[in-house]
Amino acid sequence: MKQYISETIGTFAMIFCGCGAMTINEITGGSISHAGVAATWGLIVMAMIYAFGEISGAHFNPAVTIAFAFAKKFNWNKVPKYILAQAIGAIFAAFLLWFLFPESQFLGETTPAEGFPPYKAAILEFLLTFFLMVVVINVSTGSKETGTMAGIAVGGIILLEAMFAGPMTKASMNPIRSIAPALFTSNFQYLWLYITAPILGAIAAVSSCKLVKDVQCC
Repeated sequence: MKQYISETIGTFAMIFCGCGAMTINEITGGSISHAGVAATWGLIVMAMIYAFGEISGAHFNPAVTIAFAFAKKFNWNKVPKYILAQAIGAIFAAFLLWFLFPESQFLGETTPAEGFPPYKAAILEFLLTFFLMVVVINVSTGSKETGTMAGIAVGGIILLEAMFAGPMTKASMNPIRSIAPALFTSNFQYLWLYITAPILGAIAAVSSCKLVKDVQCC
């Protein structure tokens, strides 16, 4: 139960701070800035890894949980419970943002940039999650992101990817991060790509792991 509570709290904090930064940036006309939003995402993920990495592994992302199970580093029986815990945290965070900032139109939702085709957004999200999971699988112990460098490495790659790809896809890399705000904005048009591309990207990263590591990754 401690693992599931940790996943709920960690995912809640990540969505509340990350989508919160995007929401506040929206309603204040850019006071936080794109760089500030990217930094918020990276820093909150880093902090939550240090807070909960030893307890739950600090997944906070269904794609990461599924990929760890695919790599045989995590019990498939726990996957639905982890995803449910992540969903509870993410949806509650989005609800609070909706309650606190009713003037927001987007609540940090993920949609492709205007003029950027959905299939290109799907490819970009696939690659972003691939890079993220490559880092995660290589700094983790089993299914846990632990150690002094894990938080910096994972938070850093999220900050980097949000910095350069955020303007095009909002750099989701996380199905539940996209689902939660969509429930309150009712914008489900592109949700399919933000669910499928991260999961496929994370699984592809695990598959590539065995090509560069001596130990069996999957």
